[in-house]
Amino acid sequence: MRTLAIDLGTRRVGLALSDADAKLASPYDVLTITTPQQALAAVLEVIEAEAVERIVVGVPLNMDDSVGPQARQAVEWGRELHYRTSLPLILVDERLSSFAAEQQLIERKRSGEKLTRGRKKKQLDAMAAAAFLQQFLDGTLPPLNL
Repeated sequence: MRTLAIDLGTRRVGLALSDADAKLASPYDVLTITTPQQALAAVLEVIEAEAVERIVVGVPLNMDDSVGPQARQAVEWGRELHYRTSLPLILVDERLSSFAAEQQLIERKRSGEKLTRGRKKKQLDAMAAAAFLQQFLDGTLPPLNL
């Protein structure tokens, strides 16, 4: 089942896709946006182009597990996407995904890969989406009930 993971931000949206067997997550793209509606339109295009069958939206819960304004916005945006596509929507806790992605970039730098600051920031959002998607696919990141 081809799964799209979305790390929704106010300026950038990180996207990751699974393979057809839903076993391996890969960074896909980072969209630069100015409004949630612009993000919605761009993601709808990706869903169609990539034959996505399921959507995983990262929800940035607070460290005390409470739902703050950004988390509420991610949930509402994900529900609008679900309404527009009728695809299954899974909400997951993405609090530490950026940290995991940052660690991956550090490892890549140690192996000799050169990354500019702009390229690093852009890759980070897609890598964060891939991190929480892989955890979800592995069964180590349960869906949220919000």
